Amino acid sequence: MTRILPRPVPGPAVMRLLEDGTHPLLARIYASRGISSRKELDYGLKALLPPASLKGVHEAAQLLADAIEANARMLIVADYDCDGATACAVGIRALRAFGADVGYLVPNRFEYGYGLTPAIVELAAPLEPEVLITVDNGIASVEGVAAAREHGMATVITDHHLPGDELPEADVIVNPNQPGCPFPSKSLAGVGVMFYTMLALRAELRDRGAFEGRSEPNLADLLDLVALGTVADVVKLDHNNRILVAQGLQRMRADRMQPGVRALFAASGRDAAKATTFDLGFALGPRLNAAGRLADMSLGIECLITDDVGRALNIAQELDKLNRERRAIEADMQEEALSGLDRIDPGSRASLVMFEPEWHQGVIGILAGRIKEKFHRPTIAFARGNEGELKGSGRSIPGLHLRDALDLVTKQAPGMILKFGGHAMAAGLTIPETELARFEGIFEEVVRSLIDPADLTRRLETDGALEDSLYNLETARLLEREIWGQGFAPPLFDDIFRVENQRILKDKHLKLQLRKGNTRIDAILFNHAEPAAPQIRAAFRLAVNEYNGVAGIQLMLEHFENA
Repeated sequence: MTRILPRPVPGPAVMRLLEDGTHPLLARIYASRGISSRKELDYGLKALLPPASLKGVHEAAQLLADAIEANARMLIVADYDCDGATACAVGIRALRAFGADVGYLVPNRFEYGYGLTPAIVELAAPLEPEVLITVDNGIASVEGVAAAREHGMATVITDHHLPGDELPEADVIVNPNQPGCPFPSKSLAGVGVMFYTMLALRAELRDRGAFEGRSEPNLADLLDLVALGTVADVVKLDHNNRILVAQGLQRMRADRMQPGVRALFAASGRDAAKATTFDLGFALGPRLNAAGRLADMSLGIECLITDDVGRALNIAQELDKLNRERRAIEADMQEEALSGLDRIDPGSRASLVMFEPEWHQGVIGILAGRIKEKFHRPTIAFARGNEGELKGSGRSIPGLHLRDALDLVTKQAPGMILKFGGHAMAAGLTIPETELARFEGIFEEVVRSLIDPADLTRRLETDGALEDSLYNLETARLLEREIWGQGFAPPLFDDIFRVENQRILKDKHLKLQLRKGNTRIDAILFNHAEPAAPQIRAAFRLAVNEYNGVAGIQLMLEHFENA
């Protein structure tokens, strides 16, 4: 069941925004998202939070500056998703511009798992690094940091994930979510943390006179990478993150981006001159992620750090091919999962746990997300990992903090979960295969104890009706240019329409022609093949639809019901 709920709109905030010259539609949308001043919509670099309050960043800058002066060998240990790849690319490009001797290592997720483990330290040892730098991982790597210390390696952890009960004994930790960090934006992605670390390092090198006689590297040139990783990692777009994303998009639209980012736009058939957060989250990001899911993320990192345009294009095409393969695998797994759910009534459950022996562990996170969206239940999908183990990836719904739920499971059944980590909305874990049934039962009990039953009903918060005069290309373009994403939801409207025509595309998408007053509008609802009633209430996004060089508007339906 889905409930459509219009967002409350605080009148005083709307009035202040209107007085500041904000477009009336945007004033209503922004006010309902907590914006009350144009200052909160200032996306200039001067509005960016300074690095000073980010705990550990000054110490990291000093350590890295010392290493550069000593010509010490550095090694970045990256994560295998888009955030990790972009964070690694930011580190490689910035450190090399500063004159550092730096390489990178991105472990195969299927062999080495997640984070800086002792096995990864052994993998790094032959490269003889004097400094290990983690990006988008490391906050839970207690044993890995200890192993690095035994090898005489200094460790700099840059991460954004929530810490566990014990922190690693690293030389420096930079993480806005570590205890005692006063940095106001707790939602930085891993690439954002690395970007801030490089800002602090540049300031330290400047103070030491490192740039005398030569031009100082412009780190703003890396903001296309920061924007891509921030959007793809689905972190909350608070004001600070919106600045980073807006600045990155501005550079993409002006064709001032890395060759690899430009190549990813080309491979995905997207126009960088009109780049949006949608392009980053649903076109470029998945192509980079496909490397980590099915092959080796070093392919994605190489795409982002090469300055060879031809090589970037070749790699982007290979990533596109991997992404098509990933989609095919995901479709087969989703079909299997849904057929298995035919035997279960999701309405009687608070959670869903799934496993098939042949599932690919690189795609289970996407599968969990699809099933979660369909049934609006916290969902964990498992695939076989190391001998006798299952690796799981979970996605949650508003109202349940998934990592906290898994932590409670470990307290109720010590030893059953071999390791876990993550966020409120996404988490990963490993369990013995023999414990699957017991885990499913305890997880269900824990979810029931933590969640409000009302949260198991999907709620679509909308921005109410769209005025008849605004169903046009100008409005669609206006909304498209803004910065939307996680925690700053793109506009979703709802209204009642008459259905004048409908048909099914490719056996699974419902294409409609709707009428609102004197206006006839095209609409589509993806992955929905059941016909609509003559009159519907629909929740929709206003989108630009370009076909054969002609642009028009189309309603992207999220949900509809009889009216």
